Amino acid sequence: MASMFMIAIEATIVATAMPQIAADLGGLRLYSWVFASFLLTQTAMTVVFGKLSDIYGRRPMMLTGIAAFLVGSIGAGFAWSMPSMIVFRLIQGIGAGAIQPVGMTIVGDLYPVHERGKVQGWLASVWAVSAVMGPMLGALIIHQFSWAWIFWMNVPLGLAAAAGFVYFLDETAERQRVSVDVTGAVLFSAAVAALMFALTDAGDGLVSRAWTALGIFAVCLVLFVWRELRTEHPIVSFALWSRRAIAAANVSMLLGSMVIMGLTTFLPMYVQGVQHRTPVVAGLALTMIMLGWPVGSTVVTKLFPRYGLRRMMILGSLVVPLGSCVFLFLTPQGTPVLAGVGSLVVGLGMGFMGVCSLVLIQEIVHGSERGSATASNIFARNLGSTLGATAFGAVFNFGLARRAGGEAITSDQLKEALESGAGASPLVEQAMQHALHMTFWAVAIIGVLVALTMAWIPATATAIGRKQVRG
Repeated sequence: MASMFMIAIEATIVATAMPQIAADLGGLRLYSWVFASFLLTQTAMTVVFGKLSDIYGRRPMMLTGIAAFLVGSIGAGFAWSMPSMIVFRLIQGIGAGAIQPVGMTIVGDLYPVHERGKVQGWLASVWAVSAVMGPMLGALIIHQFSWAWIFWMNVPLGLAAAAGFVYFLDETAERQRVSVDVTGAVLFSAAVAALMFALTDAGDGLVSRAWTALGIFAVCLVLFVWRELRTEHPIVSFALWSRRAIAAANVSMLLGSMVIMGLTTFLPMYVQGVQHRTPVVAGLALTMIMLGWPVGSTVVTKLFPRYGLRRMMILGSLVVPLGSCVFLFLTPQGTPVLAGVGSLVVGLGMGFMGVCSLVLIQEIVHGSERGSATASNIFARNLGSTLGATAFGAVFNFGLARRAGGEAITSDQLKEALESGAGASPLVEQAMQHALHMTFWAVAIIGVLVALTMAWIPATATAIGRKQVRG
């Protein structure tokens, strides 16, 4: 929980402090890359470290991840320019790419299935607490200390977590020492990096650069697949992904993460810009997701030992589109309470799905594949967040242009509409309402796909989780 807290709070606390950091360092045009660089290496290295933990053990990989994260954190605190900040954020992302999958795999190794769900719920609560604490702690540090301390505060926490793993994690399982597929790891990282460049550039309207990055992604992907099919110990096992239960669970979590990212990005904009509520009210409406997720995780740990994992996963996948459809009924004159209810319901569904999908995947594979299987699920979630931001951003921009009759609406006009409340231009306000309504329809459609994909999980998964408890 200590190691998870570092990467969980970093996301929200850096977002709060970035305006001050950008003002001090300059290079405002590189603002978004401070976030994208972290996500880039985290997503790319998740699968790599999951595989390495199966080969070399959990503790060495976890300590490596903590070390990388702390090196990046110390360097980011001393950053002298925006490019240097981006480099250190890349290093932080490498550490996060190890800590998250290996930490969850350690839980899978240490706890039997009927206890594991409860512990995964505790881990989910870390992310919820971080979502609430991050902005407040970031504001406090910015006003009372140097912004560097938002990075340096990780050092004592990381050292304490590392000491805990050194002294208390006793790995008894023997690891098979095999050669590492370095070529496959490089090709996979390059493919993920190119895909994220393509998605980022497409979202920013840089079409030519996006197509170039997409071409590089295609080449790297073909070479990666060719390599993995021919090596004895691949970084990504296609046999693992081809299992129906794993594929269904991972794709469902990918789509669910897209829903979460769509709401995270555009719900505050609707509450502020269309319903003319304060940023605090918009934040509270969105925070209900972070409340619902750990609550759902806690509740489902009590239920799946009795009813089985598959039934609980399907129930959660039905709750997600139910919550997503609530946003279709938002109106300019309506209450933001409705948005909060929808957020809470979506969070509950994701809490059900998140814990159960992870426990299911860890239970249906051999212990020697647990790290890779866990990493595949987390990789799907991270990729879903990236795809969601880009896809829903494209829908929003399309709706904005269509409602405005082809007239370009600038980001400055949108910013003014969000800040000026009811004093915004009618054209901009109507275009924003139309575009956001289209975006919520897209979110609802993805929510329905979550349920359809989860229904693909084989019926044999129903007994998993229930049989071990009764036995």
